[in-house]
Amino acid sequence: MAKKIKKFNGEGKQLSVQVEKSLEKYFKELDGELPVDMYAMVLKEVEQPLLEITMKQCNGNQTHASKMLGLNRGTLRTKLKEYKML
Repeated sequence: MAKKIKKFNGEGKQLSVQVEKSLEKYFKELDGELPVDMYAMVLKEVEQPLLEITMKQCNGNQTHASKMLGLNRGTLRTKLKEYKML
């Protein structure tokens, strides 16, 4: 019997608070230096662990992971290859 996946949109969880704290720490550690390409840096820092944990939760099942992530399966495969996870 297939395990039913409950849908949850993260409402009420505070990931943004943790991201905010990390960014504040990052700026403090820059000690006045100007960062460059921050947007891409933050996305890469978040995306890889997001993919790793989701794939682990789905026992490597890309179809389930793509549904959880809200990504097309082909897009997920491209991202997994980009991070050398395939």
